[in-house]
Amino acid sequence: MRFTPLIRYFLLASAAILASACSVLAPPSVAPGESEAAVVSRMGRPTAIYQDGPDRLLEYRTNPGGQNTWMVRLDESGRAKSIEQVLTVEKFSTVRVDQDKKVDVLRKVGAPFETSYLNLPDLEVWTYMYLENGVWDSLMHIHFDRSGTVKMLMNAPDLWRRPNPGAFGN
Repeated sequence: MRFTPLIRYFLLASAAILASACSVLAPPSVAPGESEAAVVSRMGRPTAIYQDGPDRLLEYRTNPGGQNTWMVRLDESGRAKSIEQVLTVEKFSTVRVDQDKKVDVLRKVGAPFETSYLNLPDLEVWTYMYLENGVWDSLMHIHFDRSGTVKMLMNAPDLWRRPNPGAFGN
């Protein structure tokens, strides 16, 4: 069967998109006890590294536009303890209002997709895209006061991921 160049291009592009989607949707595998070098060799350079007591956290963010952030927890000897997708309702619920600081939020859910500032209430806002309960395209907004303390969390639908982002009523 012969394909025109346009159809051939479309088929190749579609195959590439499907292959990349599978790699993003499928959770990366990290075996307990695996070395940091092996993790980095397979998953690439982390987007950030955080210290959490004796453990180190390797952050693998899928932004911009991604709804997953994977945290690989390494013990003090540099061996993998676990891997976790942290942009979840369960993980966001561990963020404590009036207690957690920015560094605590980074350790729990990683870096935000976007930051903004609200003048009137004098709050910095970190925004995270995530798939709420594995179904709904959502945004989590974490608000910080000037001292960097969490003041509020606000969940909202991600209207830009809707089929027609300009039509909020559908």
